[in-house]
Formats: sequence, structure tokens, C-alpha cells
Amino acid sequence: MFDALHYLVAQFVPLSDREKSVLESAFVFKQVPRKFPLVKHGQIANELYFINKGMLRLFYENDGDEITAYLFRENLFASSYDSFLRQTPSIQSLETLEDSDLLVITQPKMNELYEVLPKFNILTRKIAEQRFINAQQILSSFLLDSPEERYAKFVEQNGDLLLRVPHHIIASYLGMTPVSMSRIRNRLAQQKR
Repeated sequence: MFDALHYLVAQFVPLSDREKSVLESAFVFKQVPRKFPLVKHGQIANELYFINKGMLRLFYENDGDEITAYLFRENLFASSYDSFLRQTPSIQSLETLEDSDLLVITQPKMNELYEVLPKFNILTRKIAEQRFINAQQILSSFLLDSPEERYAKFVEQNGDLLLRVPHHIIASYLGMTPVSMSRIRNRLAQQKR
């Protein structure tokens, strides 16, 4: 149950067996069905999730539309981070896209880990740095790339998600309508012939 978490942590900081036990004791395992709301807009995010199995979607709601901000897959931490860190109502929603196996840590338990496991500070900083880099790449792509280039990059980096995530959600994540994404897919398919 903790193998994937330990593998991820080991990429950033080495932990002794005692430290691994301390880390494990801070998390609770949850199996969550598909389409389950983990954080609703306006709710305070009190939990951070490590995804052992499954997919999660972070999205905004605007005039009845859902705008996908991020797709989280296995071996990633997910939450409405702003709400979780500041303990303020979330401006985003987080839900499962597939049946998911999650390791869950609450905000108080996370703060406790910072005290009893100093290496956890290093781990969270390095994960935050990665998340910042990802956010910069997404922003840069929206500013500099055409919709076709964004789609091509998505396929190159996350092509397997086309089989796991409904296409209208991927289109939203890429900042386009499902019809536009369909046209781009058809154009790229014809170019390959």
C-alpha cells in the first residue's frame, strides 16, 4: 500500500525504516469510487491525497461550465492546494475520474510530520518546486503555443490519458472546445497518412 509513496519519497530524500513508519502512520488509506467529490467549490480542503491508483481532476466552475485545471494520475499528490495550505474556502473542485486508491493526510497530520520528521520539509519543498515548474510550463504553453501545438504536446507527454479521460475534459484542460479538439485530431491524423 505504501510502496509507491516510498518510491516517490526516495527520489527526493532517503528515509530510514523508522522514518518510513512515521510517514506511513500519518496517512489513511481510502478507496474512492469514480466521480466522487473530494473537494467542492467553497469548501475548505482539509486533506491531501497521494494517488496509488486512479485519476483525479481539479477544475473550476464558471457560469455552469467546468474548466479543467489539472489531471492527476498515479504517484502524484493532489489537492486544492491553495485552500489546503491557507485553510480558506476552495475556488476549485477536485473529483475522482476513476475508482481510486488514495493515501490521505490531513492538514494537522501534515503539520505534525513537519515537526517529527524534518526530512518531510525537504520532500514537500521539492514537490512544490516540481509543481511550480509544471505550472510554468502549462502557463507558457497557453501563452506561446497554438491549440494544435498544445494538443500535440499533450499527446506526446500524456497520450495514454486519451484512453482514460473523457475527451471533453481533455479539451477543457487544453483550453479548447471538444469540437476544436476533434478537428485538430482529424487534421493531425490526416497529416500522418
